[in-house]
This record gives sequence, C-alpha cells and structure tokens, in this order.
Amino acid sequence: MQFQVQKQLTHSQRLSNRGFAVRLSAYMMGVAGALLFASPVMSADQNPPTAQARYQAERAACNDGSSNQDRSTCLREAAAAYQEARAGRFNSDGEQSYGSNRLIRCEPLPPQYREECVRRMQGEGSQQGSVEDGGILRELVTPSAPVK
Repeated sequence: MQFQVQKQLTHSQRLSNRGFAVRLSAYMMGVAGALLFASPVMSADQNPPTAQARYQAERAACNDGSSNQDRSTCLREAAAAYQEARAGRFNSDGEQSYGSNRLIRCEPLPPQYREECVRRMQGEGSQQGSVEDGGILRELVTPSAPVK
C-alpha cells in the first residue's frame, strides 16, 4: 500500500515561496526587457564600421568643400545617410543601383524611343557635361536610310 505524503506548509513558508516566485518573475521580466531593448542596438551596430567610415569621409568632404553642395546641406545629407545605414535601410550597392536607375529613366518613354534611350544609358554614343555642371547630355547618332 502506498501512501502519499502531503506536506502542509506553514503560512510563513507559503509567503516565502510566493516572494521567491515574485522575485523570479521580476528577474525574468528584467532579463526579457534587457534583451528586447538591447537587440535593436546590437543589430544597428552590425555595420557601423563601414557606415561610420563612410560618414566620416562624407563629413570631411563637406568640410573641405569638395562635395559640390553647400556645407549645411552636405552635413545634413551625410547625417541622414548615416542614420539610414545604422537602421539598415540604406542601399549601398553602388554601381548596380546606378545602372538600374539609369534604365528606369527610359521606362516612361514611348516604345519607339525607349530602345535608343537604353542604349545611351548603357554607354553607347557620346556623353557631355557632369552632375556638377548641372546635367549630363547623352547623344547617340543612328544612321537611317535616306527618304526618297
């Protein structure tokens, strides 16, 4: 025959166990809160060496006047780009983005002009000017049959 022994806890033992449960719950909530608040900080700091270095280089360009913008605008843009990079929203794949952006410019054109636009954007023809001068003029000359 098997008897189950049921231990009767005194009132003070029950209070002490309840206190332990409350302390444990508070501790676990503290740990969970720390992890919750630390994870964005840790994830944001995944790429700062490159983001930080880029930001410092952009600030230097702003301060020495080589950015082709006025100083306040340049510093504001550099800070905004750095903030976006820290948040993981900054697209820094360079030439690939520029290439796709160039081709997107041709999309709204009528079909008869779109093919030549794409060819110009891919480097065919001649190019004059610069962004600093206010724009780039791309020209592609295609011979056609004389009209009779």
